[in-house]
Amino acid sequence: MRRLRIAQPRSLQSRQLWAASLGLIAFLALAGFALDRAFQSTAQSGMRERLHSYALAYANSDFARDGSVIPPYDPPDPRFRRPGSGLYAQILLPSGQWQSDSAQGPRLPEGAMLDAGQRVFEGPLPLTRIDGGAGQVYRYGYGLLWTGSEDSRREFPYTVYILEDTTALGRQVAAFRSALWRYLGGAGVVLLLLQMLVLRWSLRPLRDVIAELKRVQHGQAAGMSEAHPRELEPLTDSINAFIEGERENLDRQRNTLADLAHSLKTPLAVLRTRLDSGAGESELRDEVETQLRRMNDLVGYQLARAARSGHQLFAAPIEIEPQAEQIVTGLEKVYAAKRVLCEFEIAAEARFHGETGDLQELLGNLLENAFKWARSKVLLTVAEGTPVPGRRPGLSITVEDDGPGIADDRIAHVLQRGVRGDERVQGHGIGLAIVQDIVKAYRGELHVGRSQELGGAKFEVVLPPGL
Repeated sequence: MRRLRIAQPRSLQSRQLWAASLGLIAFLALAGFALDRAFQSTAQSGMRERLHSYALAYANSDFARDGSVIPPYDPPDPRFRRPGSGLYAQILLPSGQWQSDSAQGPRLPEGAMLDAGQRVFEGPLPLTRIDGGAGQVYRYGYGLLWTGSEDSRREFPYTVYILEDTTALGRQVAAFRSALWRYLGGAGVVLLLLQMLVLRWSLRPLRDVIAELKRVQHGQAAGMSEAHPRELEPLTDSINAFIEGERENLDRQRNTLADLAHSLKTPLAVLRTRLDSGAGESELRDEVETQLRRMNDLVGYQLARAARSGHQLFAAPIEIEPQAEQIVTGLEKVYAAKRVLCEFEIAAEARFHGETGDLQELLGNLLENAFKWARSKVLLTVAEGTPVPGRRPGLSITVEDDGPGIADDRIAHVLQRGVRGDERVQGHGIGLAIVQDIVKAYRGELHVGRSQELGGAKFEVVLPPGL
């Protein structure tokens, strides 16, 4: 069975370079097209003004009594005297027409009489050259009305046409286009090179992050440095938090295994001693049962300490009220004889960002401790912490009871692992220690004091805003 090869995504630099290059090429093409059209329009406008000035010169022509044209002695441009020069003059009369010397040979396009004052500019129009080849011309027409002297009292319309070959304009446009695309091409190459340098410079922080991450992987660095742009700070902070969390988890696992091995060392040594002493079967059975119970308690203790999974950087938010209700339901059955009432004041928007097991450990140990010492009432208060822009909100969990409370000088003692507030009360003394470990793993704080509302103990867990 053939394995499908998945195309490897392009790098960020190549993607940005391709996108910017295509955008630059499109911009230069549109700019070149716009400049070309603008130059053609300007060149045609200039030609129109020039042909208009020639038409005004021939509009001052005089007419003989027989109606023939008497053109200016000196034409406005010497090309009007040179046959086939590409610049032609034509005057249309009701009885005929007159053409400049330059029109000898070429066959000019037919023109119509224009009304007095009417002006037209048209083209390109077809033209047959002297050599018989096809050409094109632009034509400017100006309609006029000639009025004779008072004694003749004659007037008649006439039209002056000035025609110019498109070759000159074509050469201008071709020269402009050649220079335009040469300069635009050179500018495009320079901009592409500059763009590559800018991309390499702008992506250098990412390459630095990758290099630092490789050094961390090879054990050459303890974590990511803080010398990065602010846009990359959330990424580097998350990486550092992940690295620190993994190190803490590894240290915790090593410590747990070391503590468990050390704890089991003594019971195993006792069993070995009893076996070697040749004790009787009954005595040996009692000793084995005693040491097995002790080892079972030690294993349970160590597993309870390692049960929490620790701070999870990218955990989904968890609703708190359903977890609290489940725990309180079980506690109300265990402490049914005390008839303890537990009230909730949980903000609707409050969420725990972490593992469900950690939340259950927090709430379970705090609420169980409160049920154990309360006389009749327990209060659970949950609220969001102070919001921080760009970070998920923190969390405050407070459990209060109406029991005897904890004296200030005994708070540190009670929070120690394996210490119970009252040795007469059943328990292992590790519940609050587990709470402390979880709070520490989430980089939070545990405050213990006296409840102002109920009068008993007050345990407040404050978790900071997350990344």
